[in-house]
Amino acid sequence: MPLRPLVEPVSALSDAERIRTARHTRLAGFGDSAQRRLAAARIAVVGAGGLGSPVVLALAAAGVGELIVIDDDVVEQSNLQRQVLHRVRDVGRPKVDSAVRVAADLAPETVVRPVGERLDSANAAALLAGAHLVIDGTDTFETREAVASACEALGVPLVWGTVQGFDAQITVFWSRPPEGTAPVVLADLYPPHSVGEVPTCADVGVLGALCLQVGALLATEAIKLVTGVGEPLVGRVLVIDGLRSRQHEVALRAATAPVVPAVAPVVPAVAPAARQTAPPLVGPEALAGAAVVDVREHDEVATGMVPGSRHIPLADLLADPAAVGAGPVVVVCKVGVRARRAAEALRAAGIEASVLAGGLDAWPGALAPSGSARVPA
Repeated sequence: MPLRPLVEPVSALSDAERIRTARHTRLAGFGDSAQRRLAAARIAVVGAGGLGSPVVLALAAAGVGELIVIDDDVVEQSNLQRQVLHRVRDVGRPKVDSAVRVAADLAPETVVRPVGERLDSANAAALLAGAHLVIDGTDTFETREAVASACEALGVPLVWGTVQGFDAQITVFWSRPPEGTAPVVLADLYPPHSVGEVPTCADVGVLGALCLQVGALLATEAIKLVTGVGEPLVGRVLVIDGLRSRQHEVALRAATAPVVPAVAPVVPAVAPAARQTAPPLVGPEALAGAAVVDVREHDEVATGMVPGSRHIPLADLLADPAAVGAGPVVVVCKVGVRARRAAEALRAAGIEASVLAGGLDAWPGALAPSGSARVPA
């Protein structure tokens, strides 16, 4: 059901902005009024990375009046695979600076207010105050909880999306929606203490093109909320399977009692049998004489490996767990997340597998320098 517009329109667009956004005003049901609402809107974008980048591009191009871009990070070379705001020359510079520059190139009348602070539970409400809506493009659940809590207190809609690997989720949380619409908040999707340790992009990877797709959807949800056009994803979670090019919706309702999350945290799919029992954790003493499989990437193992271990990158192992051969094996990675994922897949294939607790970061003495004896994959 369409909701009433969030924002009252400005009285008129400048001639230059009217020409620049002319294709919007030709849209049936959108017109000049909706475009003037966008010009009056103030939207906070938390994170200028994989999701925040396409969001900032799309909303600036759309003619949003003010964007508050919050990110305390600097550009790294590995960001450039998906964070399309930034260029090679930006490496080492604040991400929010890219947002200011790129938005000005696209839409000179859009004001970008850069905030180079780390958002947390202590400052979130202050940083987000005054925004008509918030878009969360952050990459840790701790920050997502801080953003969600602040939006609940402020009563503003939170356009929320997450991407990991080839999978994504998009929804809209709103603690005080218009009358006739049921409120939904982050805790309705992920009850407190239900998420646990979520792997990072550095652990399991992320498809850069999927970040652009999800960022565009987040921007579209924001535009619908600001203008009152269409039906926003309040009470619905859009789930994307990028590998199979499939999308489906899951209904989301306010939780009246502790429940299992309606949608599991976005992680690459594992066969059900692998979830029956968690792989056991072992200490470094278990590595001696064991068959050890290292699932880190090629650049990571260049710094050293467990002597005698076999290198099989995680993606290769998941594609063919049986290639590891008969167990038992101990699986290792940097911090343990990828190793657990690999061990689950091996156990689902009937291969006994355990995980080095804490990963190699917890036991640096287990590594031999690069070039030491190892078993090829």
